[in-house]
Amino acid sequence: MSRILAISDIHGHVEGVKLLLQKAGYQPQTDKLFFVGDYIDKDPGTWKSLDYIRERVQQGAKAIIGNLELWYLETIHEKGSSYRQEIGEWLHTLPTYLTDEDYLFVHAGIRPHIPISEQSRVDLLTIRKDFWGAEQTVPQKIIFGHTPTHIMGAKEGEIWCQPGRIGIDTGAKHHIRLTLVDLTNRCAYSCSTEKQRLYQDTRLSSW
Repeated sequence: MSRILAISDIHGHVEGVKLLLQKAGYQPQTDKLFFVGDYIDKDPGTWKSLDYIRERVQQGAKAIIGNLELWYLETIHEKGSSYRQEIGEWLHTLPTYLTDEDYLFVHAGIRPHIPISEQSRVDLLTIRKDFWGAEQTVPQKIIFGHTPTHIMGAKEGEIWCQPGRIGIDTGAKHHIRLTLVDLTNRCAYSCSTEKQRLYQDTRLSSW
């Protein structure tokens, strides 16, 4: 059966992504995989994560742009970075949101009471409490990252679930956890990103 999987805020932790996809038994021929932004960090050592994401997209996954990819385009790539030209061209093709069945995938969230077609890119990529602190206003369930879930009140390293919204940034950047969600089966695969336990302590949880 085809599943809908999603992961956000990787921040260079490609080996963690590979591990979680393996744990989930990801099948690119049948599963739908969504990458929800912030694949890199400002550390140049993370930038080659974009190669991996692009390869997965070429195999059928879908990806949207995050605020750090926009930062890379505006402050690094357009000023003559030595990183490959085709990566920048590919980033320019990424949408700011995607929909599939009952889900809306967006990096940060949406401005309440504004149709999705009229949302600003700034809000889609950077909004925080004005989104998650208000009621959702679209018919789909919103899957988002950007704000680490513990900031919104979830237990550290766990996803944030509220009516109409699921936050999936479980703090990989902050040395907490990286999480892949299986929306079809309402379960989550995660691993530690603590330096002392990097990509260890894998867990399977459900909601």
